[in-house]
Amino acid sequence: MPAIASSLIQMCRLIHRHRRQASSHRGPESTLRVTMTSLNLTHLAWTPLGHGHCHHQFQLRDASLHVGAGEFVGLIGPNGSGKTSLLRCAYRFSKPAGGEVLLEHQNVWKQSSRWCAQRIAVVLQEFPDAFGLRVDEVVAMGRTPHKGLFDSDTLEDQKLIQQALESVGLLGFEDHAFATLSGGEKQRVILARALAQQPQLLILDEPTNHLDPRYQLQLLQLVKRLNIGTLASIHDLNLAAAFCDRLYVINHGRIVASGTPHEVLTAELLRKVFGVEALIDTHPLSGYPRITWITQP
Repeated sequence: MPAIASSLIQMCRLIHRHRRQASSHRGPESTLRVTMTSLNLTHLAWTPLGHGHCHHQFQLRDASLHVGAGEFVGLIGPNGSGKTSLLRCAYRFSKPAGGEVLLEHQNVWKQSSRWCAQRIAVVLQEFPDAFGLRVDEVVAMGRTPHKGLFDSDTLEDQKLIQQALESVGLLGFEDHAFATLSGGEKQRVILARALAQQPQLLILDEPTNHLDPRYQLQLLQLVKRLNIGTLASIHDLNLAAAFCDRLYVINHGRIVASGTPHEVLTAELLRKVFGVEALIDTHPLSGYPRITWITQP
């Protein structure tokens, strides 16, 4: 295994350095541009392998949702409700047993992995094994779906990588080893990789888990400004209320409520779905719903 890992490190570095060194022509001026598109999940059904004939807590049942072009949609629900399972079906990791996942009116499960990677970027809770790569090498992986294996990086690619790092506040970290970063810094590098990918849809699974409050706000503010269709599972309901245009609530694998944060985040729903009492009022500065959990003495 050490020999295999070492070979992978060298291969990734050789490809990245070949691309940089071979780039001798000036490409067009680049920006982190986006293309407007929408996502539709219709009547999804999914059960973990080996549990097809029995109830399982992570199974999906008749789950449907819509993410409009440029819309920030939040997926909320208690632990084990099916949030990650639904996202995995959406980004072509777990194939649903029924229903469709449509992007650009195309079923993603009838398209190639490359087609999907050119259009969908994913930021997960877990950090990838970066095999000893530097920060700039990790972010450069975001350009891979748009290139052949040994295509050289253009000046446009390099500029996109720099812009992505600047967007997440990590310009100057290019030569740092990914493995030496803090959890919050790693999460921002993975978001930068997603931005360099220039996706039409962004899928985030608990993106703020490893971040302190400052970077939680900065990350979600950045995602909001991108104007990319975004589907994100969010654990902190106050953050979901502050940043999401609409919310879907999932419980026991079913979508049980949807609408704007004002429509969804009610004391009754929080009691039924999360099993806790809460006071809901309006944030005095921003106008979105504010949740105060009520604890028993």
